Amino acid sequence: MPLNSIASDGRCNNTESKFMRIIATWILNALALLAVAYLLPGIRVDGFFSALIAAMLLGLINVLLRPLLILLTLPVTFVTLGLFVLVINGLLFWFAGSVLKGFDVSGFWAGLTGSLLYSALSFILSFMLRKKNSQQGPVIIDHEKL
Repeated sequence: MPLNSIASDGRCNNTESKFMRIIATWILNALALLAVAYLLPGIRVDGFFSALIAAMLLGLINVLLRPLLILLTLPVTFVTLGLFVLVINGLLFWFAGSVLKGFDVSGFWAGLTGSLLYSALSFILSFMLRKKNSQQGPVIIDHEKL
């Protein structure tokens, strides 16, 4: 199967490009984590490699554990009008800091503020990556000239 294939709607489906976008997002999330550690005194990251591992673990936690915890705490989340999701994010950020060597979160409040700042920075950096990729624009074919 070739790497470059065309989808049924005519869009180019480039597996290599998708893989590079995932790698770029992972690196940007690691940079966001380093920025959070620089800005907040309660969070420490030993280096870029530790940030890469922590960013990967945070991504896995957000994909695997977070939906389950949100589902289990749905009544509390409903009563608090969704604010309990922030508590879940802070606890999971704190959990990742307690599991990994080289990534430390000193407590719940550091985890809560760290998760908020990390989410904001990751969103901004990912948005910039998407915007840069979308600036290439679509390919327009003039059928009259063919």
